[in-house]
Amino acid sequence: MPTALEQLREMTAIVADTGDIAQIKKYVPQDATTNPSLVAKAAKMKDYEAVITDSLAYAKKNAKSQDQILDEAVFRLSIEFGLKILEIIPGRVSTEVNANLSFDTKATVETAHRIIEAYKVAGISKDRILVKIASTWEGIRAAEILEKEGIHCNLTLLFGLHQAIACAEAKVTLISPFVGRIMDWHKKKEGRDFAPAEDPGVLSVRRIYEYYKHFGYETEVMGASFRNVGEILELAGCDLLTISPDLLGELQKLDQNVERKLDPAAAKAAKVERIDVDEAKFRAMHEEDRMANDKLAEGIDGFTKALEETKAQLQPLLSA
Repeated sequence: MPTALEQLREMTAIVADTGDIAQIKKYVPQDATTNPSLVAKAAKMKDYEAVITDSLAYAKKNAKSQDQILDEAVFRLSIEFGLKILEIIPGRVSTEVNANLSFDTKATVETAHRIIEAYKVAGISKDRILVKIASTWEGIRAAEILEKEGIHCNLTLLFGLHQAIACAEAKVTLISPFVGRIMDWHKKKEGRDFAPAEDPGVLSVRRIYEYYKHFGYETEVMGASFRNVGEILELAGCDLLTISPDLLGELQKLDQNVERKLDPAAAKAAKVERIDVDEAKFRAMHEEDRMANDKLAEGIDGFTKALEETKAQLQPLLSA
């Protein structure tokens, strides 16, 4: 019998959720995603000293002032990791806009342009890049602008249906609902574990997938932030799933039948109520959804801290 991972590949595009080049080589996924936390983690590995050195050299040469060198180095580091990843995978890499710009539409658009230009200079087409943006109202508006320009976006830190609908209406390429983080919030609130089939994160992605397929949205759904293999298997059939190396390893060793759980035909036939989401509705729904409210703020804060951690790591190397 094929492994669970091999079966899953037949119905879902598998994406590696890591900045570790060695792990991406091992599993050869279709696409790969990174975020500031993953880049910070990978940057600590001895294997990537050359990537750090190249990023610092680039920053020293191109920064407009001494004060900007660290910011430039962190920006370049994300590009360098992206370039290394694109040498391995056949598809796309997601590169993230700084989380501290999550509520600034103009700055997000400008940073996205810088990301695309950096890859272009390296000979990479914009079709192989997904600009990763937090699913705030402002971030979604930035993505809408970028998509009209032919720049594809991955809307991340997505926890609620209101965020998903706003993204679909903005015609973004892809969304990344965070399964595990949703479950974490409910587990803490209710003080109990959840079986995979009743996992709140799994149910959230199912609802989003059903909504999209029922109403014919082209935006792709990519489940993310998994805590266990059970969550992944409950979303078999999702457009894409971005999975950490540890869980990819478990799936590769797992010898069991994988049943398709998400199906576009079934979603099309389902009874689904349409929800019109303008800015006022978005903000009202976000305020009412305590989980989405908490986890979005927490995620932006966490990614911002990861950027600062990377800067702190690079500082002594810059001085040297």
